[in-house]
Amino acid sequence: MDMKKKILRLIIILVVVISVFFVLSELSHAQSGQEDQGLLSGWMQEMMLEPYLPAIRMMRSGSADKSTSNLYDGWILAEYPVLLYSVQEEREDAVEESDYARLLMLEGSDEERKAISEDGLEYDENAMHLEQGIADALLAENGMYLENQAAQGQAEQKEGAEDGSAVFQPVQQKSYSYNWEELQSYEMLVKAFYAVDSTTRAGEELLSAEALLAEDMRMKGSADDPQILIYHTHAQEMFADSVAGDESTGIVGVGEYLASILRERYGYNVLHHTESYDRESRDYAYSNALPAIEELLGDYPTIEVVIDLHRDAVPEDRRLVVDLQGRPTAQFMFFNGLSRTAKGEIEYLENPYLKDNLAFSFQMQTACNEYYPGLARRIYLKAYRYNMHVCPKTLLIELGAQNNTLEEAMNACDPLAHVLDLVLSGREPAR
Repeated sequence: MDMKKKILRLIIILVVVISVFFVLSELSHAQSGQEDQGLLSGWMQEMMLEPYLPAIRMMRSGSADKSTSNLYDGWILAEYPVLLYSVQEEREDAVEESDYARLLMLEGSDEERKAISEDGLEYDENAMHLEQGIADALLAENGMYLENQAAQGQAEQKEGAEDGSAVFQPVQQKSYSYNWEELQSYEMLVKAFYAVDSTTRAGEELLSAEALLAEDMRMKGSADDPQILIYHTHAQEMFADSVAGDESTGIVGVGEYLASILRERYGYNVLHHTESYDRESRDYAYSNALPAIEELLGDYPTIEVVIDLHRDAVPEDRRLVVDLQGRPTAQFMFFNGLSRTAKGEIEYLENPYLKDNLAFSFQMQTACNEYYPGLARRIYLKAYRYNMHVCPKTLLIELGAQNNTLEEAMNACDPLAHVLDLVLSGREPAR
């Protein structure tokens, strides 16, 4: 019995000595950045390291990673990378962008949180998009007012309506004209046109007034075949007075009205896709919608414009509505995903049409502001992609919000369709 105890004690001592020797060897190699197997053979690693010393294996693999450099990183974070976020504020180089984006900013998981808190945004004299007082001041300075708001125009509107209510008349003359020389700097351009979410960054390489205005957004093909696709990633979005279960009283109905105006008034061939991708859940609605949209574009290669029409969500005490030609009209917002976080590009959300997307929304925003001041909110820039990579001329539009009425949303379709025609026909921006 004593002999057995001695043998067992000797084995334990040998195991401890070998383990200590191994740990020192491995840590030494990790610190020196070597990638060979140290003093242990592959056979010894396979027999001892993998089955009996997994903690040491994690330390080795973690320490070999440039993003981890100590026991905490190597032992815990290498195996559970979501915890990398807990230290990323302290060590800027601790997280690879792909890990950060995948774990914490999955596309399609946070669409319901896109609404802007605009109260804290900085506005200067060029930011006329939200404050009616600023818009009025700019119009006064410019010396031009909406001609169709004159007495004669109002009389024509009432004459054309059976019930005497106002009828929309497309504005024929600009109410305001930008002085582009004053908007050459990146800082001034952002202040005048954009709201940049804290999750992302833009930069001068993306936002230049000259470059954005120079992109040709004119429609190339004829109306013999489909030219414009309207769809809804969130088809279940409704308005304050929508009828439960009746999609025609929600964003889908608004989309059909927009399509009808583009067809009947402006002569475009419009395909309206009404499939719902958020019926069960909003999570991953963008990922769910993508195959169908790609299939439609494959079936109809003549489509040049893709519009994903949404309804926003805002605090209940805020109303996105303006009086346009005597009609209560919901404000709308153009939205761009930049496929980059504040730390850099999201490689797995590549968008080869990013600059085209930005040019399209910018030209739309400019025309809105010049013809219908106060109607369009700021262009909102966020980190993800939102399926805007499917086509160069892609728009994501947030039309109204949950506390707008259906009438207000429908009324917004008239000026929106007019501005689309101004840009797609090439009349704006003036060339």
